[in-house]
Amino acid sequence: MELLKSDFYYDLPEELIAQHPVEPRNSSRMMCVDRRTGEIEHAHFYNLCEHLKEGDLLVMNDSRVIPARLYGEKIGNGTFIEFLLLEQKGDKIWEIICRPGKKAKVGRRFSFGGGRLIAEVLEVKDDGNRIVRFECDGNFFTALEDVGQMPLPPYITEKLEDKERYQTVYSKELGSAAAPTAGLHFTPEMLDELRAKGVKTAFVTLHVGLGTFRPVKEENVLDHKMHSEHYYLPAETAALINETKKNGGRVIAVGTTTCRTLESVATFYDEIAEHEGYTDIFIYPSYEFKCIDGLITNFHLPESTLIMLVSAFMGYDNTMNAYRKAVEERYRFFSFGDCMCIL
Repeated sequence: MELLKSDFYYDLPEELIAQHPVEPRNSSRMMCVDRRTGEIEHAHFYNLCEHLKEGDLLVMNDSRVIPARLYGEKIGNGTFIEFLLLEQKGDKIWEIICRPGKKAKVGRRFSFGGGRLIAEVLEVKDDGNRIVRFECDGNFFTALEDVGQMPLPPYITEKLEDKERYQTVYSKELGSAAAPTAGLHFTPEMLDELRAKGVKTAFVTLHVGLGTFRPVKEENVLDHKMHSEHYYLPAETAALINETKKNGGRVIAVGTTTCRTLESVATFYDEIAEHEGYTDIFIYPSYEFKCIDGLITNFHLPESTLIMLVSAFMGYDNTMNAYRKAVEERYRFFSFGDCMCIL
């Protein structure tokens, strides 16, 4: 089977890339798509309750973005260095990307926030990433909160005034280098409204890596190597999913990260139960979904693995037609943009 990257291209005017979030959160637009017929309805996110039924289950990713971008200097001569934290490897030990890389040799030490954080390079990996050990007084994440900056995607060029607007209102588990953006539209009041209607909510954790922005370079999609991300599916969430399925309700994933977590467990273990591990699952057209019945997701980059996942769920033709319509109707795209509700 051949699947071409260019099959997933669409023309997007630059001015439709959202540079800042809308206020309030749930006032973003929502394109509702019937994945069987491709029929489209235009709504707003605050209308979501009208599209869900008692007995449905919303599953959300409760990962919290860390302010993973650090600007500092080399101890000794004060030359500039930038770190981007990728993944925690141990107590205050992280894998990072840095620039300029030639400054970050093994044994070199760097200072951030006037010495609030100190880092020493322990290892240079084959791919150029570094393993570093941090030192600080008190809690590492408190120090990081003080000196770090949000690692906004490269297509967002405006400064974010409020760090919390790049977090979901239910974020809890520290560890992501990027936000699970489909959840940015929820407000606490909306979650209460949904629960009052009989829509249940549950959580998984998948720490989003920067690989989520990595472009597909190979023209044959099947040659693309997916990045690996850490996930955890708790026992209580697994029980709610199984109960929802048994009672004829729908399991609706909020975001592609939640979708990848649920489908990974269902694929790897042939069951929905408590599991923790790493996943590099790549979902593209021809994939057979084993868990989810609905998907809430933002509009994704052309030729990205995420638009391929959406195409797998609601069909290639329906997806490309919906994206064309979204451009025509001037929806806002990407992380701070509008969303789709696919049922």
